[in-house]
Amino acid sequence: MPMAITGLKGGLITLGLLITHVCGYAQTNNFKESSCIFQDTLQLADSLPTDKPTVPDLHKTEHSRFNAKQLILPGSLVAIGVFGVYNGAFKKLDTKIKNGMDNLRGNHFFHADDYVQYLPALTYLTFGSIGIKSRHSFKERVAVEATAYIAMAALTNIGKYSFKEKRPDSGARNSFPSGHTATVFTGAELMREEYGTGIGIGAYTVAVGVAFLRLYNGRHWLNDVIAGAGIGILSARIGYWMLPVYRKWFKWDKKSSDITVITPGYNPACRSFSINMAYTF
Repeated sequence: MPMAITGLKGGLITLGLLITHVCGYAQTNNFKESSCIFQDTLQLADSLPTDKPTVPDLHKTEHSRFNAKQLILPGSLVAIGVFGVYNGAFKKLDTKIKNGMDNLRGNHFFHADDYVQYLPALTYLTFGSIGIKSRHSFKERVAVEATAYIAMAALTNIGKYSFKEKRPDSGARNSFPSGHTATVFTGAELMREEYGTGIGIGAYTVAVGVAFLRLYNGRHWLNDVIAGAGIGILSARIGYWMLPVYRKWFKWDKKSSDITVITPGYNPACRSFSINMAYTF
């Protein structure tokens, strides 16, 4: 009798799982990344993408197209930073700001900038997966961000080894441009491009805060952070400019895009639950 009852319980649980709707997380070129679709297998099959072009595809092309005007702001910031390396009047301004920060800070350093610099980079990848509308899929964002930060690291290190500007707090000659500032501004520009002006303002507020802390902690001159901001913005735009190339290489524009489905499962013999994931591409 106990075995019969146990078998009956297992059968009822199994039947309940079979008749319940399946929660499928599907990511395609035409689906919103964070959509959770409650439907059975037939409904999921009916929702597969068609060959019709969609509005998001047009946005992807628009935001990834090279535009020479996008060079004006970052180019101007980098030019001002370079000017500050050699100009005597700008050097006096650098020194004045350093002295003011030294008086403001005293011995109370605040090194949050060492960690906060990575915040926009992290949120750029994750926001699209928690319900915030993004312009590109997760894999495209990974490609854009990787390209942007590779470009940022290259440009920053070229500047440090070329100009050999002395830091305000030590004899190290790697002050120009500010790597922390370049890192956080790369993420801020990525956030603005991907999620729009509203979220971009928040990301840029974080970026300006990090730039201020580089001055407050006496790690950089003013022209260092100005150039770092320019390099960060430029690097983010390089990441987006390369996206059409990646789409062509990896054939991401095909409408038979990848689909991920996650379903629950129960094994009555072992009395164990499981989560099953299927990925097609």
